[in-house]
Amino acid sequence: MSKNLVIVESPAKAKTIEKFLGNDYKVMSSYGHIRDLKKKVFSIDMNSFQPQYEVPADKVHIVSQLKQAAKSSEIVWLASDEDREGEAISWHLQEVLKLKPAHTHRIVFHEITKPAILHAIETPRTVDMSLVNAQQARRVLDRIVGFKLSPVLWRKVKPSLSAGRVQSVAVRLIVEREREVQAFKSEAAYRVTALLRVAGGELKAELNRRFQTRKEAEAFLKDVAKSTLTIEDIQTRPMRRTPAPPFTTSTLQQEAAHKLGFPVAQTMLVAQHLYENGHITYMRTDSVNLSNLCLGASRKVIAETMGEKYVKTRMYHTSSKGAQEAHEAIRPTYMDCTELTDVPTQEQRLYDLIWKRTVASQMADAEMEKTTATISISNRPEQFVATGEVIKFDGFLKVYRETVETNDDSFENTSILPPLAIGEPLQRVEIQATERFTQHPLRYNEASLVRKLEELGIGRPSTYAPTISTIQQREYVVRGDKPGEEHTYTVLTLDDKGISEEKRQVILGAERGRLLPTDTGIVVNDFLMQYFPSIMDYNFTAEVEKEFDAIADGKAEWTSMIRSFYQDFEPLVEETLAVKSDLRAGERMLGTDTQSGRPVSVKIGRYGPVVQIGTAEDIEKPRFAQLKKGQSLETITLEEALELFRLPRILGEYEGEPITIGTGRYGNYIMHQKKFTSIPANIDPMFITLDEAIALISEKRQAETERHLKNFDENPDLEVMNGRYGPYLVYKGENFRLPKSMHERAAVLTYKECMDFIQAQEDKPKAVAGKRRFARKKS
Repeated sequence: MSKNLVIVESPAKAKTIEKFLGNDYKVMSSYGHIRDLKKKVFSIDMNSFQPQYEVPADKVHIVSQLKQAAKSSEIVWLASDEDREGEAISWHLQEVLKLKPAHTHRIVFHEITKPAILHAIETPRTVDMSLVNAQQARRVLDRIVGFKLSPVLWRKVKPSLSAGRVQSVAVRLIVEREREVQAFKSEAAYRVTALLRVAGGELKAELNRRFQTRKEAEAFLKDVAKSTLTIEDIQTRPMRRTPAPPFTTSTLQQEAAHKLGFPVAQTMLVAQHLYENGHITYMRTDSVNLSNLCLGASRKVIAETMGEKYVKTRMYHTSSKGAQEAHEAIRPTYMDCTELTDVPTQEQRLYDLIWKRTVASQMADAEMEKTTATISISNRPEQFVATGEVIKFDGFLKVYRETVETNDDSFENTSILPPLAIGEPLQRVEIQATERFTQHPLRYNEASLVRKLEELGIGRPSTYAPTISTIQQREYVVRGDKPGEEHTYTVLTLDDKGISEEKRQVILGAERGRLLPTDTGIVVNDFLMQYFPSIMDYNFTAEVEKEFDAIADGKAEWTSMIRSFYQDFEPLVEETLAVKSDLRAGERMLGTDTQSGRPVSVKIGRYGPVVQIGTAEDIEKPRFAQLKKGQSLETITLEEALELFRLPRILGEYEGEPITIGTGRYGNYIMHQKKFTSIPANIDPMFITLDEAIALISEKRQAETERHLKNFDENPDLEVMNGRYGPYLVYKGENFRLPKSMHERAAVLTYKECMDFIQAQEDKPKAVAGKRRFARKKS
């Protein structure tokens, strides 16, 4: 029996904390929430708005163990995370385990270190019901929106859809950005750059205007060819660059995406491992505050490794409303630990990023000198501008540079300029007028979406990652690449030989790892925007967050807030369900099929976007065809839609039977002798030849032959197969992996050898035998 029971959410956290406490403390994990709303029922009393909780089946055993441990302990310490979700976990534990207040303490800490844990135990408190109620308000409001909106979508759009308060707004952002991109019209202009020579060397400069046409650019070059270039003015001014503040949840997610290529969910998972193992402070925070302990440790590390001149202590304060200044930014727990070597690579990389950002925030400004030289053209009013930047003192740049994402193509020369003097003439080496195209706004990636959500006040540190994961899981948004389009552009060059012209190619608009709305996402967004504009309003969503903050501060009552919302929301649901329409949401009429005279439309079908010929009321059943990759409900034309119905088509005959080309839910295929062969994505099913189809059929047959190593006349239920991890036996639908010693002889094994091996596996204890078998499934 332990005098003290400490309960945390995760086993990793329990293991770390156990190191710091003596034998009088037993640390156990609740494995997250032990109680929640029921999954498939509403679970909210609509008179009182009180949630109806249950202990899920997979947590019954854990609750039983915790109850037993709590009964045999004098004091129970609830040590879940310090945010609202953690506070709610502690409250649920207190309720379900029936803990007595006199023998129950709530403790919180920002980092899992021995001093932090011991300090928490010295300063316990009770469960903060204001924080619990803020979490309950979010949970209940989101349940109401999800459970009330989803049936509307089932009836008006298609079955199995779901909606969420924050997720729907995130999809709206992505849809609106996609429409901005689609509506964008690229414009061309000529940017003029010059390579010039002075007595002390060469410099690059850019003209202070752009020309809209080739004619204007060429006229300018002709004039410059006859002009004199002179340095008219030189301005030199000192510049200082200040480091970015330490990481919050959102800024860590953004920088990890830019610098490490981590998706948001991955960043949070890796950060959680670092936190639970005591390497960093709590990873869900919107504060940029650092403790005095961290400030002192940072000063020492910087002074010892880089020198006193690099030290500059800074206190950062969070400007966003609702931020919890008592919390800390994300930082290393021990600043003198400059790197981790005994953890997975991903954790090493993320820790390195956090350490550098924290240290940089406490370092001196970078000092630079920026020189701007203005160059006059004797026979033109325009001017060339040359800029040079010299770092006089690197300061925090010695450690860290913040990432800035942009698609701006502006010319900036940050090289060191040669010695210059006002009135000094310059010689032309080369002047180029390059045709440039304006580029569409960048689509959101996960990092920029987080930044936008934070900017709008939508969501909180704990909600960004699950929001982005949810909209992808629901297939409203996909993470993908856009190939861009090839453009030909003109380069006019003036050198000592005169003016020459060159045509070059460039790919414009290519993007990687962007969040792209699916047709389903677009249709659901448009439907919700039409019928539930208040739910989709950015200001409304941000105001709800402020109300949650007020509840957390004890300044508002949570059920009153829910009741006020529901009184406005419920009538909208009823009105929308009552609306009758001939077309489903997202359905669009394209025209008439020239062969049958039946109407052609596009809509969201059971398995995604489809083209439909005919209607349900026709005597003849409607025909359906799925849209191809890259096609959209919004942009597909009648001609493109009808083209999809050219499949299935009979390509020809092979071995006395027809070869049919078709398309289905899982892509394009060849059907021959009632067997299917997939058509690779790089082959258009409309133009595949008979020879190509036969080759693909033969390739599949060959692969199948190589996969089936041996059959046995003695028993048709036994077969030797070749799989991804080597040969294995299939017997009565069960797989048995062969040891490496039998791999070379797999194709010549006898029936007795196979059956003896299977019997030996069957005779072993299940736990051991299980390691030697695959999953029980048909091969």
